[in-house]
Amino acid sequence: MAARPSAPEKRPNFFSQLRTLFTFTREAFPWLPYALAGIVVLGIAAGVGIGFLIPPIAVWSIILWGVTGLLAGILVAMITMTRLSTKAMYRKIDGMPGAAGHVLSTSLGRNWQASEMPVGVNPRTQEAVYRAVGRGGVVLVGEGARGRLTRLVNEERSKVQRVASGVPVTVFYLGHGEDEVSVAKLSAAIKSLPKKVDRTTMAAVIKRIESVSQSLASLPIPKGIDPTKARAPRPR
Repeated sequence: MAARPSAPEKRPNFFSQLRTLFTFTREAFPWLPYALAGIVVLGIAAGVGIGFLIPPIAVWSIILWGVTGLLAGILVAMITMTRLSTKAMYRKIDGMPGAAGHVLSTSLGRNWQASEMPVGVNPRTQEAVYRAVGRGGVVLVGEGARGRLTRLVNEERSKVQRVASGVPVTVFYLGHGEDEVSVAKLSAAIKSLPKKVDRTTMAAVIKRIESVSQSLASLPIPKGIDPTKARAPRPR
């Protein structure tokens, strides 16, 4: 039997991750290098300009302000690339099965709890419903053909209302049609919901819903249906 390697798996360093992020973002926005370079140059120019404007004018003061402008430009360039990478990611996963789960599990922050796996799925057509619980109540996100999502959404809504009476339930449908929310705007739409649930109630609702979900998962499953094999694939 071969011995297992004792050394831990080496993770990519900061610069490797930065290079990967840059390459990924440039695929969606080819003008990215020029924009980042322009931001850095403008930062240096602004710093040097401040150095000339603030008396007494001295070489060391101009250099100091130039370096400050350089650092500020790099910071703004990093923030710009991060935001553009998020837009690029949304473009890439838009329309892919599992896009809603990816957004819910990575973009909502501490005030919400969600999973990238659907809570309801149609094994034949791959329509799926995802759930998030937070200060704004319970959110259900339908992914797929809206007409075929009605039954799945109603089932999940009834399940939530049974165990969390009085907690608001909001339904979003993913898409680009009327009364639908795009992948890029889903996180913002959920975060904008008014906070009607305190943290204590939120924790209680999560516990009750998870308890019901586990009990339902233990029920006999009709022959030919295996929900564990009908999950939407994770976006890559």
